[in-house]
Amino acid sequence: MSLEALNERVKTDLSYLAYGGTDWVRPLEHSEGHVYDVVIVGGGQSGLGAAFGLLRERISNILIIDENSDGQEGPWETYARMVTLRTPKHLTSIDLGIPSLTFRSWWEAQKGTAAWDELGKIPRGDWMNYLRWYRQILQLPVINEVQLKLIEPGEDGIYRLRIAGAGAPCGLLLARKIVLATGIQGGGEWHVPPMIAEHLPEHLYAHTSQKIDFAALRGKRVAILGGGASAFDNANFVLTEGAAEAHVFVRREQLPNVNPIRQMEVSGMIERFHALADADKYAVISHFFNYNQPPTNDTFARAAAWPGFRLHLGSPWLSVAASGEEAAVTTPKGEFSFDFLIVSTGLLSDPALRPELQQVEAHIARWRDRYEAPAGAANALLDAHPYLSPGFALQSRDEAGRKLLHGIFIFNYSALASCGLSASAISGLKNAIPKLVCGVADQLFMDDRQQTLQAYYDYDEIEFTGK
Repeated sequence: MSLEALNERVKTDLSYLAYGGTDWVRPLEHSEGHVYDVVIVGGGQSGLGAAFGLLRERISNILIIDENSDGQEGPWETYARMVTLRTPKHLTSIDLGIPSLTFRSWWEAQKGTAAWDELGKIPRGDWMNYLRWYRQILQLPVINEVQLKLIEPGEDGIYRLRIAGAGAPCGLLLARKIVLATGIQGGGEWHVPPMIAEHLPEHLYAHTSQKIDFAALRGKRVAILGGGASAFDNANFVLTEGAAEAHVFVRREQLPNVNPIRQMEVSGMIERFHALADADKYAVISHFFNYNQPPTNDTFARAAAWPGFRLHLGSPWLSVAASGEEAAVTTPKGEFSFDFLIVSTGLLSDPALRPELQQVEAHIARWRDRYEAPAGAANALLDAHPYLSPGFALQSRDEAGRKLLHGIFIFNYSALASCGLSASAISGLKNAIPKLVCGVADQLFMDDRQQTLQAYYDYDEIEFTGK
């Protein structure tokens, strides 16, 4: 099968499902401009999948905005530096049960079924190309180079989204509902330890999420802080780009070797996480945080094969200081000097860290507001996560914020504590998107309950005309 033939098959499959039927949501008119039923912030895999899910539910008055240029959405062409995805190739995600929309169909249409059988893991660049195709074949309404600056709730139940950027058609969008499909970092910010940020000039270090001039690191000695998968991705990448040495420093005496995600993928934990009590959810995610995600065997092997690779276990950084044009790092096992540091220390999730939420974040319920962990089991990182409904809706910690938050949905990594492995995780999207779509659609329906019911009671179109 060719890609052109697959495109036709997608259209046929969707036509059999009556895709693209008439919207049921009541349109709103507003003096300030067009009102979207849903604006999705983020045009990566989560945002695209959410849009397709809404369109399948006959909610088409939607818009996706993304701050990146066309085809550069998400991490895959920016800060993701793995050779292949870590997710097993057979897991489906944003196809939402349509076989012709799966990555496998897209791959086989171009390379054949034998190539699928031979494929180990999905190459990172091919996954991004699949997302580009997915957006194009479904004709999803995305505008690029648009950055959300601020969400302003209105007394009329309409959100004003203050936007900017080269692609912004204006400075303001109106929406009844907002889905923040803003990826791994979209629930907070990437974390750089103060001992680095406060003691080194910025030209001597970068977080893994940042753009790095790897050409400038050719022949240099580079240190990487962190023991997770991303640390080894970056070690391999910087050595591939010509660095002389890449030293990975891990505080633990042994690398993590268990990946809880693999168990979650087969145990029903992803699909049924919403059925757990809060105490179980808290314990599950706290356990998840304790393990971190280890490097895959092939990632570690690629990095370790380089002669310039060094691994330092049991070596937390005790202090970091500038020494001329080098960074001096002190560990319990000695002092080292490097030309550049790469920080792979993850992120912090807290709505207070998001500038677009500054007008509402004080009202947003966190896990610490709804659940008190047993003595000795509290996890400050988890406590700061937003406490969401099973449909990814923000909840208010007080009555004053209930109306202000009614209509904002969090479909980024900070949903992890409330909804499990879901948004931003390929493994979880298959099950998460329908829950999100149901949450959004239910709100739209119930917001218009009075008018919808009255239209039902008033309906008197004659259908049977026999005598």
